[in-house]
Amino acid sequence: MIEIKDKQIIIDGKPQIIMCGEIHYFRLDRSEWQDRIDKLKMAGCNAVATYVPWLCHEEVQGEIDLDGSTRPELDLKGFIDLCAENDLYFFLRPGPFIMAEMKNEGIPNWVIEEHPEIIPVTWDGKKTLAKTLDYTAPSFLQHVKNWYAAVMDIAAPRLQKNGGNIIAVQLDNEIGMLSWVSNCPDLTEHNLNEFTNWLKGRYDEETLKKRYPFPLNDTVERNQAIRSPKEAYATKLHFDLGYYMRYRFARYVAILREYAEEFGVKDIPFVVNIHGTGGGRGFTFPIGISQLYESYIQGEGYLSGSDIYFGDCNMQSFQDLYLINGFMDAVQNSDQPLTSVEFNCGDGNFGNNFSGRLDPSASDFKARMCIAQGNRLLNYYLMTGGRNYRFDKKYHDGNDRIANTGERHGFAAPISPEGELNYTFPRMARSIKTIMAVSDKLAEMNEQRDNVAFAFIPDYYMTEACYPKSSKTREIYQNIEANRSTAAWENMARAMLLNGYRYGSVDIQNKPINISDTSVIALPSARYMHKEIQEKLVQFLEDGGAILLYGEVPTHDMEGNPCELLANAMGARPKGMSLAGPEFALSVYADGWAKDRAEIRVHKAQVFDFDRQVESLFRVYGTDETCGFECQVGKGKAIVIATPFVCDMDLFKQALERLGSKARLTNDSKYHGIFMTSTATANGEAFLHILNLDGFEKETHIYYDDQKLFDGRKLSLQSKEGVMLPINVRFEDVQINYSTAEITKVDKDFIAFRLTQKEDIISIETEREILPSEDYIIKKDGKVTYIFSKKNAKIDDECVVQFRV
Repeated sequence: MIEIKDKQIIIDGKPQIIMCGEIHYFRLDRSEWQDRIDKLKMAGCNAVATYVPWLCHEEVQGEIDLDGSTRPELDLKGFIDLCAENDLYFFLRPGPFIMAEMKNEGIPNWVIEEHPEIIPVTWDGKKTLAKTLDYTAPSFLQHVKNWYAAVMDIAAPRLQKNGGNIIAVQLDNEIGMLSWVSNCPDLTEHNLNEFTNWLKGRYDEETLKKRYPFPLNDTVERNQAIRSPKEAYATKLHFDLGYYMRYRFARYVAILREYAEEFGVKDIPFVVNIHGTGGGRGFTFPIGISQLYESYIQGEGYLSGSDIYFGDCNMQSFQDLYLINGFMDAVQNSDQPLTSVEFNCGDGNFGNNFSGRLDPSASDFKARMCIAQGNRLLNYYLMTGGRNYRFDKKYHDGNDRIANTGERHGFAAPISPEGELNYTFPRMARSIKTIMAVSDKLAEMNEQRDNVAFAFIPDYYMTEACYPKSSKTREIYQNIEANRSTAAWENMARAMLLNGYRYGSVDIQNKPINISDTSVIALPSARYMHKEIQEKLVQFLEDGGAILLYGEVPTHDMEGNPCELLANAMGARPKGMSLAGPEFALSVYADGWAKDRAEIRVHKAQVFDFDRQVESLFRVYGTDETCGFECQVGKGKAIVIATPFVCDMDLFKQALERLGSKARLTNDSKYHGIFMTSTATANGEAFLHILNLDGFEKETHIYYDDQKLFDGRKLSLQSKEGVMLPINVRFEDVQINYSTAEITKVDKDFIAFRLTQKEDIISIETEREILPSEDYIIKKDGKVTYIFSKKNAKIDDECVVQFRV
């Protein structure tokens, strides 16, 4: 039995961490399956995941091969059973779309050939640039239903609840991604009919006439008016299309679930995969959340899964991953845990030209951060490469293979197409094994948070479809894109983490903003913000909340209508923007409590007049106009930084402390560059998660509430090192008060550690006798036993503490 409860994945009553590795059985000879499974187990994984490519299994309509009758490597049933024989859970991903560099994104050619009407028409009546289809077209869904009937016939008897090993099923893959990346929304006639019905349900007749000055019931005129919108209603159409697409995607997911359950696959988590990272950064990832969150919060039994395609996790990008996890959590239901179903691993050599070359710490760091933030399932993608075989039928498409990467696939994977381990495998395996060694503890832990949350507005990321000829929509897009992430993430979010703040996120668009949950909000803000959100924020301030606003104080609602509710509550009258130019080096200087900082160059600054007393914090050089200030609003307080001020750690620390939020977990490293957070159970067992993001060694004290941890000892953090240190963690009759070494294995007779220092220390309380060893010195102080390692971790990092039976 599998339950999704209290942000945990519970299997047969036991909370679990699931560490999957993606193996594409159809890209390997059947004789290679066991070898790749062995290597996956060598990495420490306890589960296998795979796509199931419809394109391969039903190359000819009506002839579905899932037992290897046409090609041995297509025996899905045999592959699942082999994984079960290896005591591995199974995560099934049957599409219908799977991407994975497959031709047609995994859809059989005959589906497209038989139904040209499901190929999307997009802006100005053009054919879509992407290989996507109308998801909800009846003819497409009927073929999908037949496909699901065949796959679920294999899956149902192999579900965990039926004695098998399948613990989750993914519904489709990266829904909406293809339309987003090509700016080609699906505007088929079928879809516009559905959109029209949706509009009639959302608005009354009079409102619709005002929003859309064309006859919605005239199919020809309506289609033309929507596909080539006039400027007068283009912005309104943009948002209505966005809301409709959320609804449509949710309905599509619900239909796929209905098919799965009709064919016996039920009482199991159904996963929705979220797309969005790009260029090694996470700035666009929330677009996927915005598109899909209604799909996975529409009922019980759903899980959302991220696609984590960063490169290295370093000083440039670490806050991106932290924010992505926070935003996912912000929109979810209270029981839903985080997962990552395409957790990128390997060396980054996607082009087979050695251009990636990621650091071995890449997947290690990202795994540690995700687990610390509450991810309960990670699927390492792609764990092993393989080969793309040729179709039996010749399509004369250049190579007649099932995919677009040539004969070999998965060049970047830690296990090559030929089965060789690359340089990233050992570090990846070490971190997986470390996590799994204490997975029973981690599976119940939640991240501890300070009194501050990062605001998330899903509609700030509803930018996946912009009519190219609409200047008004483009203007709104550009302003939102400039303020929702980039500088806010690079400066405010990064400074908060480097200062030690452990923060979640709050969906201020769809959920209440409760002071009882957090009284301080860090808010990336654009010129455009919904009236309803502005009203919420004003009420939050008046009730005693505090806001650190970075970006622009909003002056319009999301459709471009004037709306200054938040500005008015602050007593601010926005005057406009000061902009840098080729001949004008716009600069700002600090004032008020922020003074004594160096003047800095900026490219923009929003300037204000005021109708009451505020404290000016930043001014434009030459005009002395205020572009940053602190003010009282009712019982609350706001600090506004309306210019892209740099990542001044002390500035953001001062601002947050003035607003009532103080970081409790801190360090005194001279060179900062240390990410820290902590996880804990309800009974106080905890792990301290630390990453040294830089390529040089650092020494630091760790503080909690200004008190030094580890009895005041300094920690030495090696270059690009991650550690997970236990605090008050109990294993039966042994309690580890703290340790500078991380746990790698727990047995009834011993606990194994990975040393991290020149001299590690482990503080233990137990009635059992600790056996002496040449590797360590034992000292007792009352009930506490201290174990001092005699090894230097740089030379030998293994230490086993044994107990007398």
